[in-house]
This record gives sequence, structure tokens and C-alpha cells, in this order.
Amino acid sequence: MQTPRIGALFTYDWDAEGLTRLASRHRFEHAGFDLFSFPSNARLVGFDLERFVDRLARRARRQGWRGVVSHHEQFGALAAALLAERLGLPGTRPEAVLACQHKLHARQVLERVAPEANLRHAELAVCYGEDIPEGLSYPAFVKPVKAAFSVLARKVRNRDELQAHTRFGPWELWVIRHLVEPFERIARERLPDAGTAHRMMLEEPMHAGQYNLDGWVHDGQVHLLGVVDAVMYPGTQAFMRFDHPSRLPPAQQLRALDVARRFLRAVGFDRGFFNMEFFHDAATDRLAVIEFNPRLASQLADLYRRVHGIDAHAMSIALAMGEDPARVPRVAPSAGVASSFVYRAFAIDEVPAPASAARQRAVRQALDDTLLLVFPKHGSSLVRDFKWLGSHRMGVLHLGGRDEHELRERCIRASALLGWPAPYAELAHAEPAPMAWNAWPNPVNGD
Repeated sequence: MQTPRIGALFTYDWDAEGLTRLASRHRFEHAGFDLFSFPSNARLVGFDLERFVDRLARRARRQGWRGVVSHHEQFGALAAALLAERLGLPGTRPEAVLACQHKLHARQVLERVAPEANLRHAELAVCYGEDIPEGLSYPAFVKPVKAAFSVLARKVRNRDELQAHTRFGPWELWVIRHLVEPFERIARERLPDAGTAHRMMLEEPMHAGQYNLDGWVHDGQVHLLGVVDAVMYPGTQAFMRFDHPSRLPPAQQLRALDVARRFLRAVGFDRGFFNMEFFHDAATDRLAVIEFNPRLASQLADLYRRVHGIDAHAMSIALAMGEDPARVPRVAPSAGVASSFVYRAFAIDEVPAPASAARQRAVRQALDDTLLLVFPKHGSSLVRDFKWLGSHRMGVLHLGGRDEHELRERCIRASALLGWPAPYAELAHAEPAPMAWNAWPNPVNGD
């Protein structure tokens, strides 16, 4: 029997690891580029999503692709939807992807179908660099209508902070416009009522526990994969850990699933994985959606595999081939609890030395279930991290344990080998610098 060919678009980091495990059963045809590494990201110059899909459609027909998949928030999810549509393969409707990723439009849909789970919001009706109007309410969260990885999202306390945040140099403006324009061209045609994505929006700030609800839709039916807790660095909205299983009570998890079901039905999302980020305030019992991501949250998929033996990457391939993902066999769980540990610095003069190859080897040798990704940056890239994200992410470490106590001890051991503070509140001692701001969370393609 011939090994089926699957188009795998923009597959890096966690997706690369997840698909490698499946290489004996599928032949993956890779396409796309890495936005965070040079020279790969030089392809952003002149990138056109429609031309990209056109080229891939010719290649896919020639090679006989059986499916197409991507869990990449910025370009991949939409490209995969467009390509699957072009080829007549199972996939998410492009309009549904657009409706999720256009954050202002998604808020408007949520207001119609689940107003109790929405946040107050408004368009910021100015272009970058223009004067901010008087009369806005503060504090507020400001974020782009279309973005990923918490880029340019922050809490502002007054008009001066908002004015400063929306002023950019020529190079920054070039990057912003080239990140948004491929989406904008498709949205103008396929979701015209949503309006331009070349703008920013304001949202009501909310201080409460944050969670990720992950699931999939098959034949129009919404299924729950699970819930992961997002733990922040103290005093910030920057992710420190993602923990599973969740501490959120089951009744609140089901409430969140009901909200997701109503929203997904409203935008026509009838096939594919999704991730809904949300708040739950235990004191008031308020549940509020942060945003919807129309793809698998790859960073979190590994946690479900460790704790439950659920291979979400394999399930996503099944969906892409028109099969029922619930029938994908499980593997043996390896842990009772698991976490994705995020190492950060909050001031440019406090960035620790990158983890050397020797340190990385030492961690992998000491802890055989280690999944470690490092993201060393320097120069202008490092400066841009602090301006656009409010912190610098040095690396992400995945580990499992029998229980929370063992997991904590294993993380402390790994962190010492890396030379980085362990991502626990009392150990990380990473208070934000005075000028640091709170980055609005978006695990879209993960943190």
C-alpha cells in the first residue's frame, strides 16, 4: 500500500517534532518558511498567500496529496484551508479561519451568540502614528486586529502610553504591514464585512485565571480534547507555564465548551482543530473569551500525549484525510502531570546566556523525556522582542512527572543544568522591568 502524501505547511518547532513521529505512516511534503529565523524569514519580502497556494496546488496535483495540514497561526492555517478547498480535500472553510483570526470580527460574532462570554471592545479608529482621540477609557488592552504570538499587544494605562505604543519606525511599519497584508488581501474578498485588518482594537482588561480549551470539529460535531491552565509570571500577562491536567472545575470546562460550540457554529467552522483561550474569575464565576485560534495549539498537544496518550498531531492528519480522529489509537501515557515551561527575561540587561549545546545535551541525558526548544536572539531582534512582546523568550521545556511534586523537582533540576531560573513564581524571580508592559496572551501557534 502506497504511503499517503500529506502537505505540511509552515511546520516548525512543536509541529516538526509531532510530525516526525508519524513519518513512517505518511510522507510529508513540506512548504512554507520560518518567520523567526534568518534567512528563511527573508521570504516575507513579496510573500503573496494566493500565489503560494497556486504553486502548491499544482505541486499537490502532480504528487497526489491526500490531505493538507497546518497549525501555524500567521499564514499556515489559512493557506491550508485555501489549498484544501482548491484541491477538493477535507479542510476547514477559509471563511471560518478568517472569522477566527480577524479579532474584531470574532468579538462581534461572539456578541451575537454568547454575549455573556464576551469582553467589552472597540475599534481604535486611527492609523499607526496618528493622534489618539480623547475620551477613551483606561486602563485598556490594545492589540492588533490580526496578529499572533502576542505581538504588539499590551495593557495601556493612559492616552500617552497608547500614543507611544502606536508609533513605529519605518522598518517596524514595513514588518507589520507585510505580516498583515497576505491575510488582508484574502479577507477583503472572502470576509468583506469584517473591515480592514490593518488597525488595532481596545478591549476591557480582566484579571483572572487563564485557560486553553482545545478540541476538534468533525462532521459538524464539536469534541473536547481537554483544558490546559496558563500560569503567568508574577505581575505580568506573560506565560510562565502551561499545566495539564487543568485545575478548573469540570462544570466550568463544560461551560467553556458550550461557548466554543456556539461560536464555531456561527462562523461555519465544521472541520478542524481549534483552541479557545479564556478567562475564568473564581470569585465572580465570570467566564470570558480571550480569542479563538482555528488550528491545533501545537505547544499544548505534547501535554495531552504525555498524560492521556492522545496524539493530537495524528488526529489532525486523520481529519485532513477525511477520517474520524476519534479512531486514532492512543499510545501509553508517560506521566500523571505535564507542563510546558517558558523561560523569559523581562529586561534586556538581564538576559542570561543562551543554553549551550553542552547544556542542552546534559538536560536530555539527565531527563530522558525532555522536549527542549531554544530561541537565542541578539541585536535588533532582541530589542524588538522587548518592544513588541514585553519580554524575551529564551526557550521552552516540556517535562512530565508522576505528580506535581515530582514534576517541580525535575524542572528545578533541568533549569539548573540550563543555567536558567526555574519557571515557578518563587524561583523565577523575574519581576518585570519598570518599562515592561503586560503582553496579551495568544498561544496561537503556541507561546
